[in-house]
Amino acid sequence: MYILAVDSGLEKTGFSVFKKTNKNFTFITSGLIRTSPKKKLEHRVEEIYNGLNDVIIEYKPAKLILETLLFFKNHKTAITVAQTQGSIILLASQNHLSLEFLAPLQIKLAVTGYGLSDKKAVRKMLELSLKINKKIQEDDEFDAIACGLAYCYLNK
Repeated sequence: MYILAVDSGLEKTGFSVFKKTNKNFTFITSGLIRTSPKKKLEHRVEEIYNGLNDVIIEYKPAKLILETLLFFKNHKTAITVAQTQGSIILLASQNHLSLEFLAPLQIKLAVTGYGLSDKKAVRKMLELSLKINKKIQEDDEFDAIACGLAYCYLNK
């Protein structure tokens, strides 16, 4: 069974794919979908939708994992992330994917053992835990990998 984990954002949406068999899992790939702030909202959301749909077509995941939206200091950011997540939820429904949410605290606790870990600690644990054969620079992609790994750890 393949699992698609997504860190949603309007400017950058990270994704990761894991393969889970029985109690074992393997990191398959990850990526980043970028949209231009010069484009209209609807076109940016469509780019994210289409990019993730391509991933779904290629890997045929059974589950889609999203990080829950919690408190945002910037309300504009919260709204655009929610709009992006809405399109991802629709994509999950259209492709008959089981949808699950993980809280940021759950993800950090599963990956690092401490729910209040910072991004640097999460990144370090991902590098130690997984054999990632490419250089990842964006937090959004690392966040998607952490989300997928946390799901695998929590569902052994």
